[in-house]
Amino acid sequence: MAQGAVVGCEERFVRGLGVFDSTMIVAGSMIGSGIFIVSADIARQVGSAGWLLSVWVITGVLTLMAALSYGELAAMMPRAGGQYVYLREAYSPFWAFLYGWTLFLVIQTGTIAAVAVAFARFLGVLVPQISEEQRFFEYGRLALSPTQLVAIAVIVFLSWTNSRGLKTGKIVQNVFTLAKIAALLLLIALGILLGHNAEAIAANFRDLWSATFTQPIARGASQYTTTPLEGVGLLLALGTAMVGSLFASDAWNNITFTAGEVRNPKRTLPLSLMLGVGLVSVLYVLANISYLCVLPLRGDPAGATALERGIQFAANDRVGTAAAEVIFGPSAAAIMAVLVMISTFGCLNGLILAGARVYYAMARDGLFFQSVGMLNAHHVPANGLLVQCLWACLLAFSGTYSELLDYVIFAVLIFYVLTIAGLFVLRRKRPEAERPYRAFGYPWVPALYILVASFIALDLLISPKTRPNTWPGLLIVLAGAPVYALWRWKAARRPALDHGPVTAD
Repeated sequence: MAQGAVVGCEERFVRGLGVFDSTMIVAGSMIGSGIFIVSADIARQVGSAGWLLSVWVITGVLTLMAALSYGELAAMMPRAGGQYVYLREAYSPFWAFLYGWTLFLVIQTGTIAAVAVAFARFLGVLVPQISEEQRFFEYGRLALSPTQLVAIAVIVFLSWTNSRGLKTGKIVQNVFTLAKIAALLLLIALGILLGHNAEAIAANFRDLWSATFTQPIARGASQYTTTPLEGVGLLLALGTAMVGSLFASDAWNNITFTAGEVRNPKRTLPLSLMLGVGLVSVLYVLANISYLCVLPLRGDPAGATALERGIQFAANDRVGTAAAEVIFGPSAAAIMAVLVMISTFGCLNGLILAGARVYYAMARDGLFFQSVGMLNAHHVPANGLLVQCLWACLLAFSGTYSELLDYVIFAVLIFYVLTIAGLFVLRRKRPEAERPYRAFGYPWVPALYILVASFIALDLLISPKTRPNTWPGLLIVLAGAPVYALWRWKAARRPALDHGPVTAD
């Protein structure tokens, strides 16, 4: 088959992903650089070891609840596009497009750009010439530094390797996911068994539940104020603090995007979602226990050492590096740089591999560029990989990806809530549909997820810390409405590619 030839049906995808491969995509897409960084901000917002661990435990339970609910939808509709397909079938193409639009514009590509830049920054620890301070080009907000150049290069490289076929992409994913799981386990074991600090343990676990909120006295100031938290204030602080842990735990749903390439998807998809999310959630809680065994949670922003700064004020929020500094000494920066590079490289590969399948599904519905709804000679959506690569590189070059990601925190939660609410909709609309796996604890577990996630989303709308970023995020989503109308108008002028029966195996 010629490169770029139109493939008439989704069954021409190669079903080459087994349970192990699928679990590695779930775990590998989740574990990036977040687990090594976001605990600093969480610690400033809740101020105690008990509440820090509670944030991670709640996040893990919430994510697992969502994954178990998605399992029913994935087994019922095992087709390329995953969450996009579920929203289309539960509601309408309009809601599915808004999700796909936001995914392409910011969620997937913005995350790819951010993770690629994180990879480059930690490479810069080993190779000082890779620095954001040096600029090859600068015009207003646009700038090209060695860091951005490396980020763009790794995005291009992984997009190219994934265009060579599913086998190449899954080998890269499996190798790097196993490597970073092993490295994270090693860091956890060393922190708990060998690097534990008696003073840090006493300070952290003597008073587990005295919550405080620590913030600078003014934007950019080096002095901080600390306020006790209780009652409603504590509840709101927990919701806001979960932003970091939820994003560190996100991208677990990427395996559903590749459902057209999963062997025995009706069994494999629910199982891999449960195994991958469960594994990563346990690792994240253990990693934070390790941090608390090595570093005091509370610290001094002007402290000279990692122990004096504590988790709250770890340099550049790099809690993992601060813990490693206590365990390994001066070589910690290099050791952690290698660990984070392995982690971010594997995460990038999973994000790049999966995202293109959503744009493929959109194109086959006539809601994206028609050429993106084609498979190449290696049976992968190469054109989808190309447009994703170009936009992610542009975001990395522009430096706007972090702001855009801040904007869509609320939108991501809303789409998760809508998708899980789709379980109830589809149970009513299609009671006769085959459901090889039924959502665990239905209707109570999905309903509880909807309730808790909706509370967190509402918290983001009203919290002074997150409110300024929430409303622009809504505008990004709503901007998809006129774009949808344009694509529908274009699609009416030509037949859409047949996307096949939604329950095809």
